[in-house]
Amino acid sequence: MNLGTMNICIVAGARPNFIKVAPIVRAIDNAKAHGRDIDYTLVYAGAKDDPSLEASLFDDLQIAPPQVFLGVVCENLNELTGQVMSAFERYLQENKTDVVIVVDDLASTMAAAIVTKKQGIRLAHLVAGTRSFDIKMPKEINRLVIDGLSDLLFTAGMGANSIATREGAELSKIYTVGNILMDTLRFNRNKTVPPAPPFSAERDYLVFTLNRKALLADEENLDRMLKAIVENAQGMPVYAPLRSQAREAVEKHLGDGFIFLPPLSYLEFGWLTAHAHGIITDSGNVAEEATFNGVPCITLNSYTEHIETVKVGTNELVGEDPQLLGEMVGKMVRGEWKQGALPDRWDGRTAERIVQILMEQQ
Repeated sequence: MNLGTMNICIVAGARPNFIKVAPIVRAIDNAKAHGRDIDYTLVYAGAKDDPSLEASLFDDLQIAPPQVFLGVVCENLNELTGQVMSAFERYLQENKTDVVIVVDDLASTMAAAIVTKKQGIRLAHLVAGTRSFDIKMPKEINRLVIDGLSDLLFTAGMGANSIATREGAELSKIYTVGNILMDTLRFNRNKTVPPAPPFSAERDYLVFTLNRKALLADEENLDRMLKAIVENAQGMPVYAPLRSQAREAVEKHLGDGFIFLPPLSYLEFGWLTAHAHGIITDSGNVAEEATFNGVPCITLNSYTEHIETVKVGTNELVGEDPQLLGEMVGKMVRGEWKQGALPDRWDGRTAERIVQILMEQQ
């Protein structure tokens, strides 16, 4: 490898991170193909046999699998942080690295960020400046630590810039690059495929996803929320592509109220949500995709780190209020939904901007 080559380490801590780093990998490959001295290593904090990394994921995203697996598998977040720090420190000591890119706000992301700075290596954070303003959330603490350590803060929009500057980040460190998720959505727009049965596209349908531990833990309220969805869906099918713990919780309360789908590939899930009549979710990423596709979306939370999906897009927040949820599902089914638009810099060129900035920093 040429001594002048810029070596970028991209750290992914969980499956959703790959959807955001895939455009950066492709942009680096494109820059290399045009003769630029730049290269990358994709590092995954987890294990090679992680069941959430289905075989089709990297084919769907059209990137190579990670070159390095740190192999950390741990439920306790503090233990996980320590193990990732130890493993990633060994990696950085053994591999020349000019800049580390960390994604989002996981414990593993924070661990990699801390080690990067202790090794005297430049740190870039994607997506910087997102806040819930709830310090009781572990992810909020992670965000504050990562942004505070980062040399390059890649933000999705001006709102995130304001947060970062208010917390003391120097303007020279902040770059408004846009929403990286849109790069992936635009890249795969014509590649999505319908799921297999029991899914059927013969009539309008809703999509329901659930992942937040707080929602799963409050069984009594979860029961009321699930019933509110079914009662107000007015017979419209509700497809639920849920993983094991969430599916078990929903089945326990609702029996056959939803049509359960097995965990879908990235391209299958993309088709399912893009063609839905409406989406009910607790995922910020799913809400962003809904705004991109112009699909009505209800988020089961009282806040979102992606407020542009509410102010400009198709998303509405209902908190954990079963009555409000039921009312909004009714409006969704009746077609009484607001018109959404695409927020600024959702143009699919975020990764290009990031790679250009990194090369200018060399």
